[in-house]
Amino acid sequence: MNWLSVIAGAMIGAPLRHLTDRAVRARHDTVFPWGTFTVNVVGCLVLGVLAGAVSAGAASASAQLFLGTGLCGALTTYSTFSYETLRLVEGGARLYAAANAVGSVVAGLGAAFLGVAVAEALWL
Repeated sequence: MNWLSVIAGAMIGAPLRHLTDRAVRARHDTVFPWGTFTVNVVGCLVLGVLAGAVSAGAASASAQLFLGTGLCGALTTYSTFSYETLRLVEGGARLYAAANAVGSVVAGLGAAFLGVAVAEALWL
């Protein structure tokens, strides 16, 4: 039955990624992939909060499967991040490519750490 939790979360995460990417692109006319950057950082934040909640005993294994594996697994996208970074390099936008690579890692880790800190503040 665990796979149903994963599927249910993914059914929300995948369309949410698509809609978020479209909304962000409509507001930013630039070659920088703000939509993918946004969903990946938000996903890291959610996973951080979830990890902190699980550690504190405030979230169940089912919530971890639904939110972490399902929703965040479908919301975030390493493959699109890699592809868009490669396309920036190929298009001569090397500074944007470097900013995307470094910024995504720094912002993603920062969001995950922030999420854990928020969860600890709430549940510990």
